[in-house]
Amino acid sequence: MSSGGRFNFDDGGSYCGGWQDGKAHGHGICTGPKGQGEYTGSWCHGFEVLGVYTWPSGNTYQGTWAQGKRHGIGVESKGKWAYRGEWTHGFKGRYGVRECTGNGAKYEGTWSNGLQDGYGTETYSDGGVANSSPQGPPTGQVLGMSLIQHRVEKWWRKRSDGDDANKKSLRYHTCVAGI
Repeated sequence: MSSGGRFNFDDGGSYCGGWQDGKAHGHGICTGPKGQGEYTGSWCHGFEVLGVYTWPSGNTYQGTWAQGKRHGIGVESKGKWAYRGEWTHGFKGRYGVRECTGNGAKYEGTWSNGLQDGYGTETYSDGGVANSSPQGPPTGQVLGMSLIQHRVEKWWRKRSDGDDANKKSLRYHTCVAGI
C-alpha cells in the first residue's frame, strides 16, 4: 500500500514524499541533520534511484543510484570541475570525462575505482594533449570504451531537453556550473 507524508528523524533530518511498506518509495526529498545535504528524486523501497544530491558546499551529483551509492550514469559538479560518465558502487567507473569549467583542462577516458586507469586523453589548459594507453589497449577494450561513451552521450543528450548547445557530444560539450 502506497501513501505519502513527512518523517522527522531524531538527528534533525527529514523525509517528505511517498512511502510503501514503511520505506521511502516514489518521489521524495530527504535532508540531512541540520539541513546538511539534500537528495531530491525517485526512491525504491528505501533507496535512491534517480535524482540530485546537493552537499552543503554546493557540490552536486545528478544521476542514477543503486543500494545507496552512485551507480550507472551521472554528473558530479565539484567547484570548477565536473565529471560526466559512469559510476560503479559509488566510484567513477569504466568511462567518463572530467573537465574544468574555466580553462578547458580535461581527462576523457577509462576509470577504475574512482581513479584514471590510463586509457584516455588528457587535455591541458594550454591546449596541450597527451594520450595514454599503457602497452596499448586490447581491441575489445577500445570497442567497449566506444560503446560506453555512446551510452553516456545518449544519456546526456536526453537530459538536455532541447537545448542545442547541450546536444553536442560530451567530447565538445562546455560544462556549466550547477548541471
